[in-house]
Amino acid sequence: MKSFIRNSIYIGIVFTSLGLTACGSESSSSVTTNADNAAKSIVISGSTFARPFFENVLEKYKIRDQSTQYAYHSIGSGAGIEQFITGEADIGTTDAPINTAESSRLKEGYEEIIITSGMISIAYNIDGVNTPLNLPRDVYTDIFLGKITQWNDPRIQSANADISLPKSHIQLITRSDSSGTTYAFAQHLSAISPEWKNTFGAHKVIDWPGKAMKTKGNEGVSQRLSITKNSIGYVEFGFAKQLGLKMARLENKHGKFLLPDIKSGQVSFNDEQYPESEERASSISDPDGYPIVTYIWALIRKDYSDPRKTEKVRDLIKWTLNDGQKLAEDLYYLPLSEQIIRSEQSKL
Repeated sequence: MKSFIRNSIYIGIVFTSLGLTACGSESSSSVTTNADNAAKSIVISGSTFARPFFENVLEKYKIRDQSTQYAYHSIGSGAGIEQFITGEADIGTTDAPINTAESSRLKEGYEEIIITSGMISIAYNIDGVNTPLNLPRDVYTDIFLGKITQWNDPRIQSANADISLPKSHIQLITRSDSSGTTYAFAQHLSAISPEWKNTFGAHKVIDWPGKAMKTKGNEGVSQRLSITKNSIGYVEFGFAKQLGLKMARLENKHGKFLLPDIKSGQVSFNDEQYPESEERASSISDPDGYPIVTYIWALIRKDYSDPRKTEKVRDLIKWTLNDGQKLAEDLYYLPLSEQIIRSEQSKL
């Protein structure tokens, strides 16, 4: 049953946009009605990484609050931040912390609240290869740098002596939109590779080398990987899992090769003292920790124009930080620690 629920969430369509129709009258009662309607709708826009988690949160939360219409727009972290800034969205979700240039455009006070965490997998589709591939840190970095271009490259083959790799071109599948997943992945590569840091750095949009095939959203990357032979890409763990994509064992800083799973992901956060650290990839000290993990943030205003909306938004985030964490693991996310939950609740 849990498997059915997971699949339904991942392959289901995104919530449709909420259409609010203004009344034709110019009377004061019309203005009141419009204000009432605005207070009864909450629009959340942003991270495709967070979509399955937040859609499930809203599905459960709507039972608690049937007087409000909730909608999640899976448009990418960059677009979600933009819509939060312009006021098109009441809440923005992002896998990349809001930066100084973005926050300087906000006229109101805001809070950036960690709501869940997850893993980024490196998934692939290699003709004739059905067993997990080992990818050393320098090897997967050089694949995305465009320096390793063939699957039978000696550096890949030496880490996978029991696998017969084809003499085929490696097709990169990457994001085309402004993506928090791209930011988190590039942040990891910057932490382990001076060349990546100096060449590309950590950004939501990367000018990928070579002839990378670009597509929108974690949905798009996972779907493209499933149909493109000899391809490789980075994608949120749950999307890869649900589509049955092959995922590489990645080498962590201790030289151990690990597949993403709930246990190895949770271990990566066990000793995290400062959850917003940009050096997370190089600071994971546990030898059993999966190397590419990230938080997901919700951007909320300290005060909305309608006090009722302020209360509704805060109540939703509080529920997400508490009851909502129980939904995370079944969707392949990582529930937050009690320490982080307390820290984030103090912002509300």
